Parts: sequence; structure tokens; C-alpha cells
Amino acid sequence: MKFFEEKRKEVMGHIEKFMLEKMTEYLKPIDTIWQPSDFLPDASRSTFFSEIKELQESAKGLSYDLVAVLIGDTITEEALPTYESWLTMVEGVSDNEEGGWMKWTRHWTAEENRHGDLLNKYLYLSGRVDMRMMEVSTQYLIADGFDIGTGHDPYRNFIYTSFQELATNVSHRRVASQAKKDGDTLLSKMCGVIASDEARHAKAYKYFIEKIFEVDPNEAMLAFEDMMRKKIVMPAHFLREVGLKIGQTFGHFTDAAERLGIYTAIDYVDILRELIEDWHIESAVDLKEDGEKARDYIINLPNRLLRVAERMKNPMLEYKFSWIHG
Repeated sequence: MKFFEEKRKEVMGHIEKFMLEKMTEYLKPIDTIWQPSDFLPDASRSTFFSEIKELQESAKGLSYDLVAVLIGDTITEEALPTYESWLTMVEGVSDNEEGGWMKWTRHWTAEENRHGDLLNKYLYLSGRVDMRMMEVSTQYLIADGFDIGTGHDPYRNFIYTSFQELATNVSHRRVASQAKKDGDTLLSKMCGVIASDEARHAKAYKYFIEKIFEVDPNEAMLAFEDMMRKKIVMPAHFLREVGLKIGQTFGHFTDAAERLGIYTAIDYVDILRELIEDWHIESAVDLKEDGEKARDYIINLPNRLLRVAERMKNPMLEYKFSWIHG
């Protein structure tokens, strides 16, 4: 175990310089990147109340399921304290408070923080949401934490974040598209810029794993196999509402997303295929016997999952969320 940890720290030290070189590409300058106030009604303007009325009129056209997905996405984004504390526990990240990986973690968190901030204010102004019920769910999600099966291993953690950033890009992009169809162009723009952030962050984490595959291919392959055998669970898998047990609301949230085509089992397969291609899994070299077996498993997995996904029926059971008025 000690050797395992030391090797991981050594690899993290090696790829840190590549991360620092690319940091300005994967993270934007704070002074010029968009902020929530760029999209929201300005309380200092005389048009403030008319802008809110216009926002609420547009929000009326959003379907019930879309509002539910948007709330679930917002709660997920607002659980950032959990995600930041989790990243600081990864081997090789918090060895030096002023080191490159802590710098990355803080700046990544700062960019992500804008997402929940923007969506929360939109939902508050929309008038369609019982904010207290939503806020309780957010507090529960932070307090309950999460177990994503990565431990403190940077390989597994960066595989997870690569997958998750791609998944959140898909979700926000689809919400943007659906909001536009429902006549809410403001929400569409909001989710569009959030999706763009997620795509940029996905490139970063995919790049980190790509560099890990270059120096420690066998262990990286075993980590990839392990994460896919466990299945990538969503950060909000412990989602719950007032009076419910841990995780009881998550299935209803994902059902709503599935019904709308916001995020589906097919998307999960597509993301896996993208990672296999981007990390050049089929042509990986310097693998040991267990690494070769892991690669075979990974390469064959998308077709297996696709067969399962194609047999899945679209969930029709509707659920009344405590978060939504009416």
C-alpha cells in the first residue's frame, strides 16, 4: 500500500507541470469570465421588476419534468463543498497548500461555484420553486456526502471527473435546448454557458488521465476497468427531500431526465466510447497480463451496455416533487 501511494504521488508530481502549462487553456481569467450577474435582472435598474415579470412569464412555459431536472442539476452544482473537500483528499493533491494541484482544485471550484449561484437565483426569481424545500435538499446532499468508489486514488478520481464533466455537459446542453423549445431563451443561454464550462473542464481531466496513461499505463488501465465495473455513479446519488431517506429522490430525478432525453443510458455508453477513443485504449502499450484483460473488458463494455440500454423502457411513472409549486 505504501508503494502504491508513493507511486501515485510520483506520477502526480510528474503530470503537475503539464497541468500548469495548460491551466490557462482549461480555466479562464477571473476578471473576464462570465458571472451570474451578467444574465440576471439588475436590482439597481428601474426595469428590475419588469425584467423579473418577463423571466417569470418565460419560466411558465417550462415542463414539470424540465423544472425538476433543473432543480436536481442546481442542487448537484451547489454541493461543491463536498467535491472540493473530496479532491483535497486525493493522493498528491494537498501535499503542498501552495502547490499546483491545490491551485487547480481551488480555481476549478471557483469556476464551478458560478453554476449553482446562477441557477439558484434563476429558480428563486422564476416563482415556480418552493425554495425552502430545495434548500433543505441541498443541505442534505452536502451533509450526506457521497461515495463514488474512487478512494484517495488520483487515477480513479480523474477517471471519474472526466466522465462526470462530460455527463454534466450533456445534461446542461440538453436542458438549454429544451428550454429554448419551451420559449425560455434566458434559461437556454444560462445552461449553454454552464455546459461550455463543463466541456472545458472535461478536456482538462481527460488530459490529466492521458498523461497518466503515458507513464503508468497498466495501473491506469486497471483503474479504468475498476471504475467501469463499479459503474460511474452521479454526484447526487444520495439526493433526498424532506422526510425521505438518503437517496430516495435520486431515482425520480433521473427518471425525469430520462423521460425528457436530457441524460439517458445511451449517453452513458457514448461517454464511455469517447473516453476509450480519447485515451487510445485499443492501442495502449506496455500492459501486463492483468492490464490486457482490463483493456479487453473495457473495449467490449460499450456494446454490452448498449444492448442493456436499448432494452430499457422509458420511465413513465410521474412523481410529485416537494420542490415544485403546483
